[in-house]
Amino acid sequence: MTEFVPGGEGAAGPDCTDIAAWGEASVIIPQYIAKVKVEPEEGYPEGACPPYYYSNAQIDNLLVTGICGTEEVTDFVGKTVTVSGNITAGSKFFNIPHPSPNKKKMRLVHACLEGPENAVYFRGRVRNVTEIELPDYWKDLVDIDSITVTLTPIGAHQNVIVKRWNDEKVYLQSDGLPIDCFYQVYATRKDLDPLVVEQLE
Repeated sequence: MTEFVPGGEGAAGPDCTDIAAWGEASVIIPQYIAKVKVEPEEGYPEGACPPYYYSNAQIDNLLVTGICGTEEVTDFVGKTVTVSGNITAGSKFFNIPHPSPNKKKMRLVHACLEGPENAVYFRGRVRNVTEIELPDYWKDLVDIDSITVTLTPIGAHQNVIVKRWNDEKVYLQSDGLPIDCFYQVYATRKDLDPLVVEQLE
């Protein structure tokens, strides 16, 4: 397959504005890639614009089904990135405009939690009930035997314990006082292979 290379010889063809991937950047919105004309490289039209690599582009949604990578990525800003496989990074975080109105010139940066497993969680509060309902999709997503529950009583020591659980609910028991507590429930995903934590380079 012929490799596209920057620059080229010859006069510009008729598709050098907004309808050819091999033309100039969009003259309407410069940060966008020109609208793509779907043709294989072998079918590169005679007399069209010189092949052109775009160094800047804004992509609102990106679907990657194979490999996406460069030797060095300095910035990647977009709305949605969908990857059918895995994303591996030295660190993972989000960076958004600061939500506080008195800090408009600042940004808010949070790092992702890291751990030795592919896990999911949900959290909440139970009041005057003895059951925590699991999300209905958990029975198909997680290994039910991997569930762990953390309970934090509110207002008084209630001696709340996890009595049992299944793929629909976690059943609680107290010493007789009405239950009022925060909870966190974690479980490992069963649709993925166990994470290999220590790997050779």
